[in-house]
Amino acid sequence: MTKRNKGKWVSLLLFTMITAMIVTACSGNKGNDKGNTGEATQKPEQTEKTGGEETAAPEELKPHKLTMVYPGTTQTDEAVIEEALNKLLTEKINATIDLMPIDWGAWDDKINLMIAGRDVIDIYFTAQWNGHANNVSKGAFIPLNDLIDQYGQGIKETLDPAFLEGAKINGKNYGVPTNKELASAGGIVYRTDVTDELGIDMSQVKEPKDLDAVYAIVKEKRPDLVPLYTTGAVFNAHYFGNYDFLGDSTIPGALVKDETGTTVAAVEDLPRYQEFLKLARDFYQKGYINADAATTQVASADAWKAGKVFSTVEPMKPGKDAEIASAAGIPGKTAQIIMTSKTVATSETAGSMLGISSTSTNPERAMMFINLLHTDKEINNLLNFGIEGVHYTRSGEIITPTDKTGDYSPGSAWMFGSQFLNYVWNTEAPDKWEQFKAFNEGAISSPALGFVFDSEPVKAEVGALANVIRQFQKAVETGSVDTEQGLKDYRQALKDAGIDKVIAEKQKQFDAFLASK
Repeated sequence: MTKRNKGKWVSLLLFTMITAMIVTACSGNKGNDKGNTGEATQKPEQTEKTGGEETAAPEELKPHKLTMVYPGTTQTDEAVIEEALNKLLTEKINATIDLMPIDWGAWDDKINLMIAGRDVIDIYFTAQWNGHANNVSKGAFIPLNDLIDQYGQGIKETLDPAFLEGAKINGKNYGVPTNKELASAGGIVYRTDVTDELGIDMSQVKEPKDLDAVYAIVKEKRPDLVPLYTTGAVFNAHYFGNYDFLGDSTIPGALVKDETGTTVAAVEDLPRYQEFLKLARDFYQKGYINADAATTQVASADAWKAGKVFSTVEPMKPGKDAEIASAAGIPGKTAQIIMTSKTVATSETAGSMLGISSTSTNPERAMMFINLLHTDKEINNLLNFGIEGVHYTRSGEIITPTDKTGDYSPGSAWMFGSQFLNYVWNTEAPDKWEQFKAFNEGAISSPALGFVFDSEPVKAEVGALANVIRQFQKAVETGSVDTEQGLKDYRQALKDAGIDKVIAEKQKQFDAFLASK
């Protein structure tokens, strides 16, 4: 090689190395810093539109099997649905999925074990009322802001900005909220075929105490039914008591959402809480509430499906009764009564989310899937309702059950993506989604709207309080134990575990939030 040619060769080599370094540096800055595989970095001509965004073309992505963990009953045709989903997902993002439902009764314990054990999972269902902020502090989820910007443009285009803003913790999103109703209210869902059979007039039922006379008749005339089935809380559920726990209802200390006060207090000290406790105890002693309410592992959805339930306390929204009826296989045989004020709090924005686990080996692909749930009507409805012509028939946006509906009826539409993509059952109001929009109007805003408590300064106390809550709360709130003594023991245990310190820290942070406004 001549000296001149050798010089040209060295220059070319240096140029190639520098170019490679630049490309590597640029690609390394894309996506999330945890588990980023760089698989989705493509040349512009190799990208395609998916849900309003540019992502890598499927043929340029390595195959990946996603895992999604969520509360619910395993369905008979789950494998059939997975197979159908996998065909679509392979075409769109070269992924397959393993659906991993966990029975509601076992959910809390199993999810805590999975998170503590660092199980390799891609996507978890998570929510404010289900320990989201606490799990974030444990490092269970990764921040999603960059992933949403890169792979979730469909989410950003369709989701009310209030959801993502309200669900932030310290300025970061650790879960993608479901696109659903923003307002919250509490009430009951009950069986109309039973009230018709027994001649019960439900028009006179306005508040919980009015149910006494109704349940007395049901208990006497239909002993095969539980008048009020519950697995905990009863009327002291946060959505019924209108308690705002400032970002995580598993951490004590709350405001009352439908009032204007800004003093954080233990709900166990509130007159409303104690009044509902006494009513639950009265109903329990009269045999209206299932005797195993404090210990049962049978979720209310399963009890409905087994035909053992007359009524349940539920978070309200338009069509809640029809959703329960469809999942239970009794379409057209339920109604609902809203018994509380409609409110809006930070908890509603984070009331149903999908988070990406910090153990995920491919957060990018997980976000692509979540984005599809918000934008792809076929995938969304397949996951929620099964296969057209098998599990339902369809006319436009209206779907009708078949004899196979019960083989895939998870009743989980409120958990996944956008409910506004969902088909509507023929037993539901055709204008259901318009009713959702109207439902959000006129709701009372919590004084703490936009605030999320950071539990890091009191994480030791939060852990200790979680053990106390696990020991006492269900027994006390379902009326399964004497109200006076049970509440006394519960409050003392909370005090011993550090509730005063947690509430003081909540108040301190909340005061700073108010001052900043």
